[in-house]
Amino acid sequence: MAQLGDDLASGFGLLSRLPLPQRVFSGARSVWVWPLVGAVIGAAAGLAAWAGTATGLPAGVTAAGVMAVTALLTGAMHEDGLADSADGLFGGWTPERRLEIMKDSRIGSYGMLALMITGLARWSALTALIAAPSAMAVLIAAGALSRAPMAVMMALMPNARQGGLSAGTGRPSLPRAALACALALTLALAALGLVALPLTLAALVPALAMARLAHARIGGQTGDILGATQHLSETAILIAASALLP
Repeated sequence: MAQLGDDLASGFGLLSRLPLPQRVFSGARSVWVWPLVGAVIGAAAGLAAWAGTATGLPAGVTAAGVMAVTALLTGAMHEDGLADSADGLFGGWTPERRLEIMKDSRIGSYGMLALMITGLARWSALTALIAAPSAMAVLIAAGALSRAPMAVMMALMPNARQGGLSAGTGRPSLPRAALACALALTLALAALGLVALPLTLAALVPALAMARLAHARIGGQTGDILGATQHLSETAILIAASALLP
């Protein structure tokens, strides 16, 4: 039970701004919890969607509020990872230079463009979904499913640099990463039923693309790459859900 509590506290402490008491940081051992963290964040976003709809706010305004709630609960860490990854992967000519750019706190044109495109895509998808009865379930499933690829990438890909958040967290075992995937799929199926299966496939497309791109350009993964993967996977899920669900 002590290990379970440590894993929960470590997972929520790493991937959210939710204040949970933490005895020790369990690092890579806690990756199996990450889909649960995502589901909780998704549920909070779902409550924001419900509140906006119940008070008669326009769907677009409510969608913007949902995006704001998600960013606040995560500290915008995934958006930051996407911006840094876009700047580094497309703005440098060597692996060393790309990693150097990714560490720079200043945002460049590629990072800004990536945030604008994904932001518009997420807002459009959420605007279409916001009044649907399944909006809460979609946000829970999206939060859970989009965090499983991070665990798999950490288990299968080497760290591209020695320092940083990913290297400091450690490399999880394959069974731990598999448990994260199983929990994510279980949560998504519980929320949406079999509709979760095509949404899972939608999440895999950007995750595989990011893994391939990161391996080719920097030789592995970093915390920024993981954050970008989560953000892109979640965006793909929301787009797919807006097309599939009434």
